Amino acid sequence: MQRVKLDRIDRQILSDLQQDGRMTNVDLAKRAGISAPPCLRRVRAIEKAGFIKGYHADLEPVALGFNVSVFAHVGLNSQAEVDLLAFEQMVDQWPEVRECHMLAGETDFLLKIVSRDWDEYQKFITSKLTAAPNVAQVKSALAIRSSKKLSGVPINVRSAEEGDES
Repeated sequence: MQRVKLDRIDRQILSDLQQDGRMTNVDLAKRAGISAPPCLRRVRAIEKAGFIKGYHADLEPVALGFNVSVFAHVGLNSQAEVDLLAFEQMVDQWPEVRECHMLAGETDFLLKIVSRDWDEYQKFITSKLTAAPNVAQVKSALAIRSSKKLSGVPINVRSAEEGDES
């Protein structure tokens, strides 16, 4: 990743794009207080530097028939790097796994899994996850509801030099 020092305008652009990735360049420029051509150049530079990984639509799972979200705590028999990588590569092939996080502590991986119903989830668990090589244990936690789901990171548009300490 190319190292770029972000100024207030860059941080404003990132903050606005994180809130609405479909914002037009003209609207983005207005919010940042610059004209459209330099705004587009800044966006391209920020993308090239690796600060923006991509753009996507935030879909509503239930509207698409995915009524069950489960967090699966997975313990492996071996934590050798080759085994960790093999597990991550295998999980990457399963579309129902929407997130995979390697953790420190008792659980090796935390997976977010979506399915149409509880039976479909159980079939996934028994035929894929617990049957997978190196998987020692799986503990499931069914999500009842989600009250907060923010993507990205908190962006402080004002820097510490401009009088904001946080």
